[in-house]
Amino acid sequence: MRIVLQRVSRARVTVEGRVTGEIGRGLLLLAGFTEGDGEEALAWMADKVVGLRIFPDAEGKMNLALAEAGGALLVVSQFTLYGDARKGRRPSFVEAARPEVAIPLYERFLALLRATGRPVQTGEFGAIMEVELVNDGPVTLVLER
Repeated sequence: MRIVLQRVSRARVTVEGRVTGEIGRGLLLLAGFTEGDGEEALAWMADKVVGLRIFPDAEGKMNLALAEAGGALLVVSQFTLYGDARKGRRPSFVEAARPEVAIPLYERFLALLRATGRPVQTGEFGAIMEVELVNDGPVTLVLER
């Protein structure tokens, strides 16, 4: 499992002009899954994401986690995170989980995030999406399990 996490002031996803998910302050997660991912990886990642202390406290230091900052989550499935462009000019996506594997993983990951009590918005799995964001900081991390 691979996540690109961005701390945002606001973010939104649209599909064919329709907003599918929108948040104010919080985290935008681009989430990619591979064949070997399972419950342990999903639980670890959900815990890691909501527990990261990457929001500023009153002194401007990154000391607050998502809940302490009053933030929300916007989660967008992104199989291209497993693109391998080491050879040639066209990336290979053989490491990305096929939809029949990735969809249940994505849905379970969303359920684990929602169980934390934080608001969770989403894109639309498999759709062509437009993702807009204002990266706060900028703070961007790549998490892998």
